Amino acid sequence: MAQSHGIKGFWQRLSHNEAAPGLVLMACAAIALILANSPLAAGWHGLFHHELGWTPVAKLNTAHLWINDALMAVFFFVVGLEIKREVLAGELSDARRRRLPVIAALAGMAVPAMVYLAVTAGDPALHRGWAIPSATDIAFAIGVLALAGKGLPPSLRLFLLTVAIVDDLGAVMVIAFFYTSGLKLAWLGASALILGVLALVNRMGVRALTPYIIGAIALWYAVLHSGVHATIAGVLAALTVPLALNRQHDSPLLRLEHALVAPNGFIIVPLFGLANAGVELGAMAGGSAALPLGIALGLLVGKQVGILGSILLAEKLGIAPRPEQTTLRQLWGLSLLCGIGFTMSLFIAGLAFPASPLLVEEAKLGILAGSILSAIFGMILLRGGRTAPE
Repeated sequence: MAQSHGIKGFWQRLSHNEAAPGLVLMACAAIALILANSPLAAGWHGLFHHELGWTPVAKLNTAHLWINDALMAVFFFVVGLEIKREVLAGELSDARRRRLPVIAALAGMAVPAMVYLAVTAGDPALHRGWAIPSATDIAFAIGVLALAGKGLPPSLRLFLLTVAIVDDLGAVMVIAFFYTSGLKLAWLGASALILGVLALVNRMGVRALTPYIIGAIALWYAVLHSGVHATIAGVLAALTVPLALNRQHDSPLLRLEHALVAPNGFIIVPLFGLANAGVELGAMAGGSAALPLGIALGLLVGKQVGILGSILLAEKLGIAPRPEQTTLRQLWGLSLLCGIGFTMSLFIAGLAFPASPLLVEEAKLGILAGSILSAIFGMILLRGGRTAPE
């Protein structure tokens, strides 16, 4: 009993440590990179990509597909819960407070895409990867911000969270509209029907979790076969979960989010990192430098120019003030942290070049380089800016 209590207590402390998910993700990325360039590389690759002896879903016949198309649907389900909570009752519920984060997030997606397209202009085959450097890894970025230590204004963390949530919403829309092909109308119709039932269950005031969980699984299965990427089902299902509080100040959405945040940060995202971050550096010889360079520059340069530039421009034009008690150096450091694309960038890379493993590997190299450099420079700026503003 004491052991159970100790394990539960340890898990709760770990779950409340903001730096922990980012650190675990960094460790998994390092392990994947090391193993992919070691004598164990073939076995490591086979672990995720060899066909499974048995699978309950025929379309998911490898561990890699189960992670990217099933577990990542849970990741996007949590993203959907966070987006709904923020829009209805959080920072995005107030038009004045959401103005600057939305502007910064949009600029932080557009400018990296333009940098990428400028670098890869000579090769039209690479243009499908324009969205890869537009993403921000919220766990990684918040982890680095936590490691920067105390002395930074609370508004900085809140602003980073809000920008990242808007960025996640933008990434979901990009995946839905630009990386969907071969639609199957029967499965699409079934998906719409299931989504309608979930919305009706919400309207009927059902607060038990079971109908929403069963409905989410059914929706995922239908979307998986529809031609739309299966992870979109996670976001759509999350939007049907009720947020309205009861007398105990609880709701199905808050219960689900509370239950899934830790598994999402400590199991699902690290597994994704292990399965996707390993890039065989030796195999890159003779490849094009435009793709990794475009992604790395998009993350490192495009993100900070887009986000910091939009903050300063919005302030100068009187559209929205900067976050309270923040200095220019702190905002610059935050803008760099938004260049940590990692999880979402890796995910989009796989969607952008599904028929070209070499291009996916080149994209991974650019994502790792851009994310690591953004983290390092952002950390340097923030650690040196931990003083009260004048």
